Amino acid sequence: MPTATGLRVGRWKVRGVLASGSFSSVYTAHRATEDTRFPDVAALKILPTGTHTPRHAQYLRELATGEVKLLGKLRSPRLIRMYEVVTVDAPDRPGLDGATAVVLERAEGSLDTLLTRRLPPPAAEDVLAQVCEGLLHLHHAGWVHGDLKPANVLLMKDGTVRLADFNLAAELAGTHAYTPAFGTLDYTPPELVWSEVGERGRAIRPSTDIWAFGVLAHLVLTGSLPLPGGTAAARRDALVRYACGREPLRLSPDLPEVWRPIVTDCLSPTHEKRAAHDAASLLRRIERITGRARAPRLPRLRPRRWRRPATVAAAIATAVLVVSAYLAGDEGPAYGYHRCPAGSVCFFSEPNGTGEMCSWTGDDPDWLAGEETCWWTREQPVRSIFNNNQERTEHHDVAYYRGAGFTPVGYDLSRPTRRTGCTGVNQQGNLAGTYAPLSHRWVAHC
Repeated sequence: MPTATGLRVGRWKVRGVLASGSFSSVYTAHRATEDTRFPDVAALKILPTGTHTPRHAQYLRELATGEVKLLGKLRSPRLIRMYEVVTVDAPDRPGLDGATAVVLERAEGSLDTLLTRRLPPPAAEDVLAQVCEGLLHLHHAGWVHGDLKPANVLLMKDGTVRLADFNLAAELAGTHAYTPAFGTLDYTPPELVWSEVGERGRAIRPSTDIWAFGVLAHLVLTGSLPLPGGTAAARRDALVRYACGREPLRLSPDLPEVWRPIVTDCLSPTHEKRAAHDAASLLRRIERITGRARAPRLPRLRPRRWRRPATVAAAIATAVLVVSAYLAGDEGPAYGYHRCPAGSVCFFSEPNGTGEMCSWTGDDPDWLAGEETCWWTREQPVRSIFNNNQERTEHHDVAYYRGAGFTPVGYDLSRPTRRTGCTGVNQQGNLAGTYAPLSHRWVAHC
């Protein structure tokens, strides 16, 4: 595609190229407006439209739509953050006019660039733990990444890891998700090497990502791919021999002993064997190896609400369900604060950080107007909040107001502070009463 350097796309001025791939180009973009709700610098991913054959153009539209849908739906500290989606308006550049531009959090680099030198063991294990946590968040929400590899593991300025490039990500429909028949051969499991492609695309499952994670872990910990061969085609042939049972899996002697069972399980030759080791169980094993703190429990996608049983029989049935949940390890209320991105303030529609979430990095004078709205607050109050501000130095607490434009309304008019509430940095918790803010801003101190 033609270069977009120097182009104005919405509120962004496009600068130099960060990366180019088969389906898109990623640029550094500087904010050209005074809208402080957005960062000064972001990454602009442009997916061209109308520049290929009709079938190829359709594929590109599907890829762009899938990525935007996923990033618009999921908020996780292990997934790259999406700020907005813009259509390129450039009549004088036919190759770019009408293209979809996704504005993303800008990373410092990718794992691919780090693999030119061996990572020290603690850093390598921490990267893998965060990658596994990202897969857990995706799979828990019903999505498969479909193209996990070092280039799609981004390293942030604060040293944390984000999964990115969700062009091939797909939402599960039952046991499978369907994605166009693209992918990186070295990270493709045996059953997909020559898989059939139906009308809906190629069928993949979470075990696809588990295989790719095994390859990635072997590469990060040893500096080499787990299957022998000097080319991708040679490694594909080795993969077929391994999957057919003609050759055993020979892991590198440099692979630490404590990691060998994990990598072996991830590289099981069939989906059925890999399915026994999901992202949640792998993450717990990695946490035991590395001594990392246990990751927070993920929120239930559909939180259960207590209702008074109508009959004695119903009460007994409810008690049985509660006891069964306890015996199954359901340890009480779910917490979802981990979904709040670093440097943001997040408001939730349910207690403990569950339910719907709205997050901001800057001030917002009106939650129900402008380019980024918090739609659910029209009909229900805020039940919990997390001030996950880790980047600001002067203004790190957040004050919120019932009125738009940081104004008091109703009972707040009689408060000395004339605001609904204020939450300090790194504080989280439930809000009592019927908090229904319409605006918020960062302040030096509550």
